[in-house]
Amino acid sequence: MKKNGDNVNLNEGHLMLQDLAREFADRELIPNAEDWDRNGTFPAEAIQKARDLGILNCTIPEKYGGMGLSFMDEVIINEELGRGDPGFATITGVTMLACHPVVYAGTEEQKNEFLGRICDGQISAYCVTEPGAGSDVKAIQTTAKLEDDHYRINGSKMWIGGAGYADWFYVLARTGGSDPIKSLSGFIVDSDTPGVIIGKKEDKMGQRCSDTRSVVFNDVVIPKSNLLGGQEGGGWMQAMVAFDRSRPMLASHAVGNARGAMEEAWGYANQRQAFSKPIIEHQSISFMLADMATKIEAARLLVHKSASKLDLGERATLESAHAKRFAADIGMEVATDAVQIFGGYGYSEEFPAARRMRGAKIYQIFGGTSQIQRMIITREIQKSRGETK
Repeated sequence: MKKNGDNVNLNEGHLMLQDLAREFADRELIPNAEDWDRNGTFPAEAIQKARDLGILNCTIPEKYGGMGLSFMDEVIINEELGRGDPGFATITGVTMLACHPVVYAGTEEQKNEFLGRICDGQISAYCVTEPGAGSDVKAIQTTAKLEDDHYRINGSKMWIGGAGYADWFYVLARTGGSDPIKSLSGFIVDSDTPGVIIGKKEDKMGQRCSDTRSVVFNDVVIPKSNLLGGQEGGGWMQAMVAFDRSRPMLASHAVGNARGAMEEAWGYANQRQAFSKPIIEHQSISFMLADMATKIEAARLLVHKSASKLDLGERATLESAHAKRFAADIGMEVATDAVQIFGGYGYSEEFPAARRMRGAKIYQIFGGTSQIQRMIITREIQKSRGETK
């Protein structure tokens, strides 16, 4: 099919990265995605190959060992990874999610050490969600108490992507005080620290190669130097900035998975015969495919807009919420329609449509549900209208 950048004014550098990521997805992801999903295989070898190509953790600045690429570069690459396999895209994306608070708020020493370790091949995970605090970050109960020159962390996190393979965690915890926002602080915790307990791998509906577990912190002692930014009270903003900067990437995964589902359905519709002609020649099917294509184009434009605003150094809370909400929702719609076009084969795990649909659902949930994105959109528009109380 036509290159996706042809009609959105991408430059030559963008198109080169797109080709590189697309070729990688065609060669390493699509042929293996079904096996990874069926067996819950963590694709360590493919992750290393992607890292060697320079298409992972690409927005880490060059001074800390990263590629120093733009957010637009990141979403272009990640659409291709999502098209290859959304589970793989999620695995690689969670490391960057944990790195965003460090890039935003870390001291030079913290950036050099922990971002440098990522660029040397380590994996990190973002420990924010708890059993009673998912969308409501202000409800977090994990505590971090200062004792002389160290902090003692206690609490439980859940649905942590990459937890079983992470070398270090970004952990959001309470450091005292009654204010639900100002009492939140961010910490970096090595996964092999005594008292860190990694739970069993979750048996998920989709994206089964993506490792998701609970993490318990039982009297975990870390040095005071692992308080992110060196000051208490910055955790809320660190987490919110991480969400704003990661949502375009998650949205690009959803767009890529939707595009993969559409391309597979399009190919099948040209081959499958009904009433003496390919089913794509029946209006009922051709209109479904046309709607799928339009939704994907619209979602991609929202993703690119949010990435472009981040590249300008501007706050992109509204744009990121628009992109995440719309891409997640149309991703589910497109994947479901692809199953319909495949008919009975779409309901079979022998064909990719079912895996695509199972993989699409989580985008409406993690990184802030579609309902939470709508709340953010309403709040941001109210603020812009001067109507927030």
